[in-house]
Amino acid sequence: MDNRFRSLWVLAVFALVICAACFAQSTGEAIYKQKCQNCHGSDGMANSGIGKVMRVKPALDPEVRKLTELQMIQRTAEGEGKMQPYKNDLTAAEIKASVDYFRTFIK
Repeated sequence: MDNRFRSLWVLAVFALVICAACFAQSTGEAIYKQKCQNCHGSDGMANSGIGKVMRVKPALDPEVRKLTELQMIQRTAEGEGKMQPYKNDLTAAEIKASVDYFRTFIK
């Protein structure tokens, strides 16, 4: 009985870790879709109507590609140009998660 309980406990902890990792990955995507996609596009290419009007640079633009993760986080938090600041709307972790998701378009 002890070994069976221990095995179930290990399995439950493992499942929770896997679920937490999946949730963390999907959080950035969900935030991006909610807050960023209108201007930056579903694929980061800024090909939405608003993105074109505002002349948002696509993820593959050399100027965007050279930005570090920290620079992107700061720009998202503080805003830049026509982009509004998100420091009052999102937590630091949410901003980082959305930037991490955006950076997947650069690779």
